[in-house]
Amino acid sequence: MASPDVKSSSASDESTETSVSPLELPPTPTPTSAAVAKSPSESKASSTGAPLHWVCSEDSLPAAAFYGPLDAKNPLLASCEKEIRELLGFMKTKKALATTEEQKHEFHRRMSFTFKIFFYVLRNAFLSHINLIYLLIFPHMFQFRALSGKNICNYQLVCDSDVNLQNKESVSRCLQILSSLRFIMQLALPQEHLCWIIFNGTIYIYTICRKLMIIGYSSKALEYLLWASMCMESSVPLLSVRYLTWRATLYAAVCQCHYDCQASIHGEAFARRALAKIDELRQLELMSSSNSHEKSRRYYREATTKMAVMIFKRGVYESRRKNKVLFRPKIRINLKEAQNMSWPRTVTERLLDELFDSTASQFLAVLESLSDSSRRILQTGPLVTEEVELRDVVLELFMAGKELLILSNIGENGKLDFPKTSLLEHITERRNTISMDAAVKFTKLAFTYEEWGLFESLAGQLINFLKEDPESKKAEKDLILLVAVEPLINVKKNKGLIFPLENDKEGQSLQSYLQHIACHESCVRSCGYSEDIFHLAAILHFCVCVPSKGVHPDKEIVVDIIMLLWQKCKLGIQRITIPRSDYARYSQRIITNK
Repeated sequence: MASPDVKSSSASDESTETSVSPLELPPTPTPTSAAVAKSPSESKASSTGAPLHWVCSEDSLPAAAFYGPLDAKNPLLASCEKEIRELLGFMKTKKALATTEEQKHEFHRRMSFTFKIFFYVLRNAFLSHINLIYLLIFPHMFQFRALSGKNICNYQLVCDSDVNLQNKESVSRCLQILSSLRFIMQLALPQEHLCWIIFNGTIYIYTICRKLMIIGYSSKALEYLLWASMCMESSVPLLSVRYLTWRATLYAAVCQCHYDCQASIHGEAFARRALAKIDELRQLELMSSSNSHEKSRRYYREATTKMAVMIFKRGVYESRRKNKVLFRPKIRINLKEAQNMSWPRTVTERLLDELFDSTASQFLAVLESLSDSSRRILQTGPLVTEEVELRDVVLELFMAGKELLILSNIGENGKLDFPKTSLLEHITERRNTISMDAAVKFTKLAFTYEEWGLFESLAGQLINFLKEDPESKKAEKDLILLVAVEPLINVKKNKGLIFPLENDKEGQSLQSYLQHIACHESCVRSCGYSEDIFHLAAILHFCVCVPSKGVHPDKEIVVDIIMLLWQKCKLGIQRITIPRSDYARYSQRIITNK
């Protein structure tokens, strides 16, 4: 979630198709040197300093090992230390006297030359041979901003060559960039006037770690997100309420990494720690000012809700696990009968009422508790566990989510309606309203957990709503594909345990709409395959190939549907391409031509 006074960064808008929650991966604020006020001297230096110009490619230069052992006699390392010593002496005698343009030019020239040597040594990972005290005394002379910029450029080059980081080398380079950013922040951390370096560094680290989390490297991203969170706590200027939303975003990302690594106990513990830190800041603000602004209260409300969701995410399951010491069986409620009762009907709904103060925050907790980053949308099935109680929790969460949608977004006509605002905005305003994006994600979760009746009824109403909104074409195409693939997955025509929405007219009109698309797109018929396969292929072609202002469905859904179609048609294709005799080959060619 962006800082309240900065715009979202285009660099953070990763071209990913993975479904992410509004809690863990919100837009990042724009890195800016004006994020925190600089000292006058620092501002002047950054505005008047001459740009650096590289005279040759650093990749063409040999490493320090080329000149001999990496000791004090190595000419490259000795030259670097000599230049630093000379520059320090030059600064002590000339900086205060640098009044003329010629003296200023000489001062910048010496700094630029020394920086080039330092940067080359840093690139070759020989920084330990340099006297780090120089960096701590004069951190500004080494242009931290230029180093950070180079790291971000390197990251952009990695993404340009391997957008999904599929190669191990690309992941390794990202980790090297993260280590370099952490080192820069470590040097800048003791200097309060360089707090903008820390703030920007947390944004860069989050941007890269977000990409790693999406592709399944949460274990590698964890330490860097944890470092970013600790830096926000350690820099005094960044402890203000102004940056609380960004701190909460980093906290939530750390918790999500723990959950992704199947270490939910650590995720909950970190969330409780973060909640305590947020409360400490609130107490300090109350002591320093008697007037608490509504804007500050919104920041605290959003941050505490995020952490409460992370606590609920584990607590809702752990509270229902069997106690192996006690042998007395627990009495399970009849979920079908419970759906006809009034809220709160289950333990899960009572826990939602205790922890959250609005429908929006309760629905966010339901989404996070059902989400599993290791599971793709088309990997359908119930929760993988032998404990029946935990499967009951999943069903109770779907019951709660459906009821929250009905209470908040269904009007007198029995149809769903959604405002064009985000779920987090509803949370900060304590509104009892659910956003369209959140409802779409809930519908996809119903598909994944095979609650087919709930999925079909929700998808029918959502698609009819989304058709009227030009900005929601991607979500519309996602749901259309899921509705089309459902008959091939749900071959037994199960409905699930959660009752569908009462108004089913939209579901009937949706089927006729999909039938129209399939008949229009499909020009091939065969007696060997079911009609559902051809309908799915035709609808897939429509969603991917028909122009709609460059909007495409979720890549993950498209790839999984293609693999499903391949599995269905593979045997027939093999019979065509590998015939047993010339006669069979001739016959198959005739069929293929037809």
